[in-house]
Amino acid sequence: MADVAPRPAPVPRGATGDPFGGTLPAMDADASLLRRLRDGDEQAFAALVERYHLPMIRLALSFVSSQAVAEEVVQDTWLAVLRGLDRFEERSSLRTWLFAILVNRARTTGVREARSVPVGDAGPVVDASRFGPSGAWVVPPEHWIEEAENRVDAVKLSELLRLGLVGLPARQREVVVLRDVEGLSSAEVCGVLAISEANQRVLLHRGRSKLRQVLETELGGGPR
Repeated sequence: MADVAPRPAPVPRGATGDPFGGTLPAMDADASLLRRLRDGDEQAFAALVERYHLPMIRLALSFVSSQAVAEEVVQDTWLAVLRGLDRFEERSSLRTWLFAILVNRARTTGVREARSVPVGDAGPVVDASRFGPSGAWVVPPEHWIEEAENRVDAVKLSELLRLGLVGLPARQREVVVLRDVEGLSSAEVCGVLAISEANQRVLLHRGRSKLRQVLETELGGGPR
């Protein structure tokens, strides 16, 4: 590829200890970057790449099977951003626009694996009553809190979550990554993946339920 976007410096993990790298920045910071980008500020583009390159790699990996292909998809996305910035009408957030371009690139360039799974795919789920209104667990799996406080066990927990994500059906994984790893709202996820709010809710519930089952199988807990 002749033109490549600047590679970002390594980004430290979030202060919260999130094994997936922390949360995304506030939307007002994106608005400020967008104004600078429209003014032709090259440093603004470098800052945008530093902010979103790693989250975009994580998202690309939910579509493709290797880090190398994910890197190619993200590089193509950055080029598309540069070429399309003048046409961005701000009907969505900058973050949603970036991720939507990434998803389209992954699909249309043929690098995404054939993992199309219907919303109603078969498989056991955890009862919806075990999640609160915010989507968090009402009662965590047994020993979750105690083990999470232990650094060694926290590393094990991170690996369990990573393997659990890899094992999810593609659409469930995409929704969980966008909502719970990258911190997008339900509306943003619907915009990025071009799905309805109802489908987003079902996919998110099924994905979270299967992840919870993975944790409960390893750590114990669940309904008595």
